[in-house]
Amino acid sequence: MLQKAYLRVLEKASPETIRCYFIAFFQDDKLVGTAIMQKAELYAKDMFRKNGASLWKQTLRKLLSLLLKGNILVLGNLMHTGQHGYSFDVASVKFSVFFEALIAAMEHLEKEIKNTTGKHIRLYLLKDFYETDNMVKNHSRLKELQFSKAWAQPNMVLDVSSGWNSTKAYVNDLVAKYRKRYKTARKKLKPTETRELDLEAITNESFVIYRLYKNVSDNAKFNTFILPENHFSELKKQMGDGFKLFGYYLNNELIGFYSLLLNAKTLETYFLGYDVKYQYRKQLYLNMLYDMLEYAVNRNYTQVVYARTAMEIKSSVGAKPVGMSMYLKHTNPLLNALLKPIFNVMSPKQKWEERNPFGK
Repeated sequence: MLQKAYLRVLEKASPETIRCYFIAFFQDDKLVGTAIMQKAELYAKDMFRKNGASLWKQTLRKLLSLLLKGNILVLGNLMHTGQHGYSFDVASVKFSVFFEALIAAMEHLEKEIKNTTGKHIRLYLLKDFYETDNMVKNHSRLKELQFSKAWAQPNMVLDVSSGWNSTKAYVNDLVAKYRKRYKTARKKLKPTETRELDLEAITNESFVIYRLYKNVSDNAKFNTFILPENHFSELKKQMGDGFKLFGYYLNNELIGFYSLLLNAKTLETYFLGYDVKYQYRKQLYLNMLYDMLEYAVNRNYTQVVYARTAMEIKSSVGAKPVGMSMYLKHTNPLLNALLKPIFNVMSPKQKWEERNPFGK
């Protein structure tokens, strides 16, 4: 996620509201670290797209919009779950030293943005850290700098068993209830055909792919951006076999798709979309989860990162929740004091039942 091919995608096909900055850190003329920072313009219409909230929730949303609306500066990548914001040479630099350089770079970038565009940064966001990450271990320093810790939804991760040398082996490990569910979902998918799309096919189907993506994106309770229509074709153009997009065709009509980023031995699931009229009838979303896992099993990946959202159904295929946190700081000291309590109200712990398809 910090290699040139992917960074070119961020440069060429990011949402209109996001601008990317690529930072290099040197020590004695030697490159010792890199980072992605993003200036994002947040608008209430993009953040809260799903209607039907209670009057109390609508009031809180308006208050949160006042706090967040405008330009924020992000360490990390808003378009992908996980710590994909920085990397450094641990043999040459201590994290405490690198951290101070990161914060200095953000402050410098804030001033540069103000001087060149006239835009004021309202909020700093450091995103998506596991509890084992150096950033979390540096909590006391973050507190000194007036950053507040907030919990994001967990990342749903499936560790691929070494015993799964085929999809059949995975299915055999499922308890009877989930084995039946797997077979039912596969049966409902028929006679849908799954095809891998190359660059030409992605380009030709770009309008439909984008419409299917928007069907899912617009149904999210909270979102910070809308991808541009050329995002998927640019990914394929820049990353080649490092990016995969699979389409579901019924009577030669594209009714759904999912995409993958191949990250060493980790399979990172990416954006997907589907036609809502086929979602329940064909169990498209559940079949996508199975297909992603099947891709990983057949190609010896050790892990499938299903990302956040839809935790219960992802746990039903074997994924486990891994907690992630983020750090926020408003540039207005008074509003900064209000930030954490409002986030806690707006992002309460979601009640969901974790499934265990293996019965252990």
